[in-house]
Amino acid sequence: MPSREAPEQLTALLDPATTVLLTVECQQGVVGTDSALPELAAVARSSGALANVARLVATAHGAGTQVMHAVAESRPDGRGGNRNARLFRAAARLPVQQHTGSTAVRVAPPIEVAEEDLVVRRLHGLSPLAGTGVDPLLRNLGCRTLVVTGVSANVAVPNAVFDAVNLGYTVVVPADAIAGVPAEYTPVLVRNTLALVATVTTTDAVLRAWRRPGARPGTSPVAGPG
Repeated sequence: MPSREAPEQLTALLDPATTVLLTVECQQGVVGTDSALPELAAVARSSGALANVARLVATAHGAGTQVMHAVAESRPDGRGGNRNARLFRAAARLPVQQHTGSTAVRVAPPIEVAEEDLVVRRLHGLSPLAGTGVDPLLRNLGCRTLVVTGVSANVAVPNAVFDAVNLGYTVVVPADAIAGVPAEYTPVLVRNTLALVATVTTTDAVLRAWRRPGARPGTSPVAGPG
């Protein structure tokens, strides 16, 4: 479902001074060539979602939009991690583990991490926002609009969207920059769920907003939502 926002409205919503681009679990052990979840990695790449995330990150850097990478990882001993759902127990048995300090938890190519990017790592849960310290970081950055990208549309992406909305942020979802399995599930989720709470748009529309004439990084902090 495309956004109904007029181009000028979307541009205002995506003001670099008050917008943060969030990449969700775009790490080598998830979407890379040696993924613990090869089906998800294949869809993220074949759909163009991962390439679109990389395009958004590169343009955000040029526009002065803050980029934040949310990475899921675990200690080798599992300490502090969840065991209260089937998903966690299955992940613990996978041949590739998202261990702290390993290659698996590095942001995956073709996404480039700039010096000014924030990389936020979590050892627990399903959401990049809940209990991770991301919320105060966003507020300190003056964020009002959060652009959510990455994987998966099955779990972490909708968690991020709902948590951000509950915290008072306006959420923008470039539908071609998220992926899940099976591939046909993602547009169903977007149309029937995410479109109810977020502005759904495309990567190209976001890029146009950030490439508009005169776009510059913000020079003064503003109050966060709420």
